[in-house]
Amino acid sequence: MFRNVSPESVGISSKKVLKFFETLEKYHFCTHSIIMARGNDIFAEGYYAPFHKDFKHRMYSISKSFVAIAVGMAVEDGLLSLDDKMVKFFPEYANEYTNELLENMTIREMLTMETCKGKHTNWFTSGTEDRCEVYFREPADRVSGTIFTYDSPGSFMLNVIVEKLTGKPFLEYMKERFLVKGGFSKDAYCIKCPGGYSFGDSGVMCTARDLLVFARFVMDGGKIDGVSYMNEDYLIEATKKQVSNGHDGGVEYNSYGYGYQIWKAPNDGFAFVGMGDQFAICDREKDFVFIINSDNQGHKAATRAILYHALYELIVDELGEPLEEDVQAQAELKNHLDNLKLFALNENVASPYAETLNGKTYILDENRMGIEYVHFDINSEEGVLTYKNAQGVKKLPFGFGYNVFCKFPEENYSDLTATIPEPGNMYDCAVSADWPEEQKLRIKVQIIDKYFGNMSMEFGFKEDKVGIFMTKTAEAFLEEYYGYANGTCVSE
Repeated sequence: MFRNVSPESVGISSKKVLKFFETLEKYHFCTHSIIMARGNDIFAEGYYAPFHKDFKHRMYSISKSFVAIAVGMAVEDGLLSLDDKMVKFFPEYANEYTNELLENMTIREMLTMETCKGKHTNWFTSGTEDRCEVYFREPADRVSGTIFTYDSPGSFMLNVIVEKLTGKPFLEYMKERFLVKGGFSKDAYCIKCPGGYSFGDSGVMCTARDLLVFARFVMDGGKIDGVSYMNEDYLIEATKKQVSNGHDGGVEYNSYGYGYQIWKAPNDGFAFVGMGDQFAICDREKDFVFIINSDNQGHKAATRAILYHALYELIVDELGEPLEEDVQAQAELKNHLDNLKLFALNENVASPYAETLNGKTYILDENRMGIEYVHFDINSEEGVLTYKNAQGVKKLPFGFGYNVFCKFPEENYSDLTATIPEPGNMYDCAVSADWPEEQKLRIKVQIIDKYFGNMSMEFGFKEDKVGIFMTKTAEAFLEEYYGYANGTCVSE
């Protein structure tokens, strides 16, 4: 379905494409993969090692856009109507909180995020074996169909409706119908929620190319190689502005409006958007699709502004008629793409204080993280942080200016079912370090598994004391690594 071509052949300079990659790297984006395609022609594709083209990446809220198309398929198959009331599909959950506001909410209003729910019980900490039950724990508090309010649990409920009606996971329903025919990975899957339904608002696991297949299908009105697999009318409705979502008329990247679980974009385009900067940005005017997978959690306001500005200024606005081939620029771009690596701390990779710190142990005062002590083994190129917390003694290796790839030592994290601890389960991670000041050590952990997250540790040293600050950005894990601690050296 897709072929690789030069940027010039589709009307963009290789120098501009290289400049785009360099811009993201200049601002320390933690990018994992990027694809740029015009029509079925891919003119740039890069993977930041250790990521690769076959890696099944967590798509987070891009999953919602998949669910929206699955809903459209179910409508086409005569299984439901967009005007059906949501509660129709959940009679078993009716309770004292099922009020008139909830009873009046339609499938269409859920698709456009104009739901009746302004607040929700946190299902990550709800302790339930049935996530659906959590949606009914509080009374609805808004008139549906009036105001855009991002409702991730509502997206999950849409997915459940599809799975109830079809008797199969929503992604399998879509794969059987059209995705695999377009080249989508047969082994792509979706993480589950307690209760057995797919984590439809966040859990799709597929490759960057798979996301391109899906985006291209929607761009092409439900066609693959000219064959129609879905009603184009629904896809037009799904990707047009159904509701205003810019409450203050601001200039944010996501204030162009909202369709059916799909964001609007400049030039009357649209986008699938996921936490951490997962994007499929589609521009119909230029027949252009941009795919990126990343983990920039915690920096959304900055990274998305930079990303959109660079993408439209350097790429979208420059796309035109084919250009003369630029062999030298193409070679420079290829060399850059062939040598992409995941971001690592590298401000200062050496400090004279390293020799002083090597071999020292610090006993910590009581602290939120529950860490009893930290110990440092350091040489000029790498180190190991040893510490003891509630789970026992942990060891975390790191490289100065480069990533060490290992298992993050905290155990019992969720795996194929979200929020359910998996005994002994640890996540793959990348760990780098540098010295932002002569006597300050900084360590960055990037979780690169089915679940993504990042965590930083700063250690500031003064005489025989250490001050430690840990901060994390991750959804419902790494909770043990956030807070401040003081410590005193007990060994030389």
